[in-house]
Amino acid sequence: MLSALAVRSQDAPKESGEDKVKSLEILYISRELDLTPEEAQKFWPVYKQYSHEVNDLISERRKKSKELKTKPRTDEMANEALDRELGFEKRMLDIKTKYKGEFLKVLPAKKVSGLYRAEREFRSMMIRQLKERRENRAINNPKGNKHRP
Repeated sequence: MLSALAVRSQDAPKESGEDKVKSLEILYISRELDLTPEEAQKFWPVYKQYSHEVNDLISERRKKSKELKTKPRTDEMANEALDRELGFEKRMLDIKTKYKGEFLKVLPAKKVSGLYRAEREFRSMMIRQLKERRENRAINNPKGNKHRP
């Protein structure tokens, strides 16, 4: 399923890895939601805003996580990290709740539900594919050499 999408994306000009993943995600969501042209015209601008907010939050979360890794781990720091993580999760839920309303303005509820499902499925497929690639690399390169013969 994802392989067919990957083949289609190979015809496109060279993109960064992140851009390729985003293109594959858009193709996957498009296929899963089966949007009419009218729905697509209204949906994609809203999805772009939603995606931007989600990605900004994820970037902020990663940055804070990297900062914490450089500091010594104490109970106090661990407690602050837990509070911060719960805060990020709440903010993610707030974004999804806000955009649920926005998506419902342009799509029927069944398709909005399908959107969240499609996002989860796509993420799961990408994680599974990355895991398989790592495992294949480990099998094909058991000594951990970075250079291939």
